[in-house]
Amino acid sequence: MAIAELGAVVLDCPDPGALAGFYAGVLGGTVEGEGDWVDLRTPGGPSLAFQAAPGFVPPKWPAPDASQQFHLDLTVPDLDAAEKEVLALGAKPLDTEDRSRTFRVYADPAGHPFCLCAC
Repeated sequence: MAIAELGAVVLDCPDPGALAGFYAGVLGGTVEGEGDWVDLRTPGGPSLAFQAAPGFVPPKWPAPDASQQFHLDLTVPDLDAAEKEVLALGAKPLDTEDRSRTFRVYADPAGHPFCLCAC
């Protein structure tokens, strides 16, 4: 028997509404709320929440001396098509040169690393 149920994954960021909008563009779903806390209700999946963090410093990737803490793996049917779309939404490539791999690494507009992974 589980002790708890996952309510949401929460990302600290400088602008919760803008980052929720980015992930809504990537994952679909409904953005709810405004100000210091914004939720993204994804279709059929867990919620993402975005919390204002004054003085936010984005994680470094890759940086063995400065842990990224976590990242999101987002599965897609077509890496090339998904890459074009996330870049148009404001993602930045971090590790995308090896096209033979089944994943590519990007940063969202606030600097959090995420991977597009072939399903």
